[in-house]
Amino acid sequence: MKYPLIFGLAIITAVIFAFLLSSTSSQTDAAPIENVHQAAATDTLPSGEYPFQKSDAEWKEILTSKEYRILRDRGTEIPYVNEFNGHKEEGIYVCAGCGQKLFSSKHKYESGSGWPSYWRPIADSLVGEREDNSYFMTRTEIVCSNCGGHLGHVFDDGPEPTGLRYCMNSAAMDFVPAEEVASYQK
Repeated sequence: MKYPLIFGLAIITAVIFAFLLSSTSSQTDAAPIENVHQAAATDTLPSGEYPFQKSDAEWKEILTSKEYRILRDRGTEIPYVNEFNGHKEEGIYVCAGCGQKLFSSKHKYESGSGWPSYWRPIADSLVGEREDNSYFMTRTEIVCSNCGGHLGHVFDDGPEPTGLRYCMNSAAMDFVPAEEVASYQK
């Protein structure tokens, strides 16, 4: 009787921890944008703001609640149950907030993490980095260099040639099929 109870408590604890990792609350302990890729830094305004600006009310009007939670409140989707994890179609992934091109299906791979993963963005200037110290760990957050929307995180356990794994949230991106890429304007 003692072991099933302990096992049950362990499962409940794991579920609660997973929920907390994907909670909808805003994370306020991230460092300000400091380590933005060099090319992206030239695209930000002198005030450090992003070229594409919206008020909080405007963001809430144009984004779905899920997109808002990810892009503006810096949330995280639950792994394996998101739109682009197993997505194989050729094309590009763009920011769901501002439409900026971010990642290509040519750089996408199956990382086993449960989130769509890429070994590089289309161009370094399209994403920025900042230190994220949430959840008792230090990670490198990836943001859209045009609107500052939270996209996910980058880790140094990816494949060659970069050795990087850009682990992104599906809700932070929209997909443009290959046949529409040439005419895509944002």
